[in-house]
Amino acid sequence: MSDPGGPSLYQINTRVWLSEISAQLGRPATLDDVPDAELDRMAAQGFRWVWLLGVWQTGPNARVAALAEPPLQDEYRRALPDFKDRDVCGSCFAVAGYTTHSALGGDDALARLRERLRGRGLRLMVDFVPNHTGIDHPWARERPGLYVHGTEEDLARDPGNYCRVETPGGPAILAHGRDPYFAGWRDTVQLNYANPELQEAMISELLRIAGRADGVRCDMAMLVLPEVFERTWGLRPPAFWPAAIGRVRQRRPGFLFLAEVYWDLEWTLQREGFDYTYDKRLYDRLRDGQARAVRDHFRAEAGFQRSSARFLENHDEPRAAAAFPPDMHRAAAVLAFLCPGLRFFQRGQFEGRKVRIPVQLCRGPEEPVDRQIQDFYDRLLECLRNPALCDGEWKLLECAPAWEGNWTWDCFIVFAWQGADGRRLLIAVNYSPHQSQCSVPLPFEELRGRAARLEDVMSPDAYDRQGDDLLGRGLYLDEGPWGYRVFQLRV
Repeated sequence: MSDPGGPSLYQINTRVWLSEISAQLGRPATLDDVPDAELDRMAAQGFRWVWLLGVWQTGPNARVAALAEPPLQDEYRRALPDFKDRDVCGSCFAVAGYTTHSALGGDDALARLRERLRGRGLRLMVDFVPNHTGIDHPWARERPGLYVHGTEEDLARDPGNYCRVETPGGPAILAHGRDPYFAGWRDTVQLNYANPELQEAMISELLRIAGRADGVRCDMAMLVLPEVFERTWGLRPPAFWPAAIGRVRQRRPGFLFLAEVYWDLEWTLQREGFDYTYDKRLYDRLRDGQARAVRDHFRAEAGFQRSSARFLENHDEPRAAAAFPPDMHRAAAVLAFLCPGLRFFQRGQFEGRKVRIPVQLCRGPEEPVDRQIQDFYDRLLECLRNPALCDGEWKLLECAPAWEGNWTWDCFIVFAWQGADGRRLLIAVNYSPHQSQCSVPLPFEELRGRAARLEDVMSPDAYDRQGDDLLGRGLYLDEGPWGYRVFQLRV
């Protein structure tokens, strides 16, 4: 990783994106039709990474399975009031092969888009699905030994977790991919990580991907950890990630690994070599609206903080504009994206879109732009270009009661950045639905004996204070519900 403060990632649902471009062009669009202006805008917003969700080939069985599930049909109709069967393309996680989908233009179109991204300083991230393949994957027929098998009794007893696949050697009963807490995904089959041949085959797939992209987001990366795999399947495999990441990095030293991970296994995967891991716990604590829990989360070890991917939405979670009331949304965004780590945004977030689109759909609804949310994110993205957030040191600050008996100090989260060039940022959030006050001593010794000016980069406000007061009694803060400040401190 470079930037200690963390780069920014922009997630795009590729199939929905191209569907919108197709509607504008009046013909099917491929990756070659992505306008340069859209890439220019991403670069101008300061992004370093573009994650194209769903570029790999899927097959007809993925679409059949996506149309056959009544609960999914309900999700489709909630997302698209005018839903038609043709809007379903099947889950992009039921991968039939790590080649760019023919409907997107194939591998050559992906390579051309990657070069256009590179020319703007943007790097390409794509999916890697380690736990399973789609039923349509050629391995299911040609190399069934790479999968977890069941028996006819398993299929009869538990048809939701097993399926029959025709192979050259006769029918095979294969397990559907799943995690230990839920039923199987019926458009997938489960890879067997206890088989060394499978591990080698998946490392080979990663090496091929590393020649076509700059990083991977690894779907449910914890499912192939030895202890999790054994709990799910009763088979104890050797560790996969250290060997796989090491092999890829030997050939592609700058290749980046991002893990989708839950169940408090983030630190485990960071130690196994991942650059970044999902920070779902911060997301959940922000959703709960409890300032102390959020503040305690930021007490974690510095390396863990820097390797955490912070988000308020993604394709699995509700849209932020739907999940958070507007004022809370803004306060949560200041905390999530001005702390260390990978700042992870989703296309449509800046415009305040509220409809989560199921990954089985290739079309999304038209939604109006929320101008207030858009203006807020414009200012926030401008903040992210501050050098202190790129090369600076971050520190969580301790708040104190503004006066004896004033308990509302506990509603504040305050942290500071100090850049290599001497720039200083102070971020303070009253993460509560009521007015709150606190005092917070600042950590900048160079303030002693000098006057200081605090300029709020998210508003026109500015304040003059004496440095000795800021170091001693501290900065007095009095903020309304979900109030926030992003001060640039000048002396």
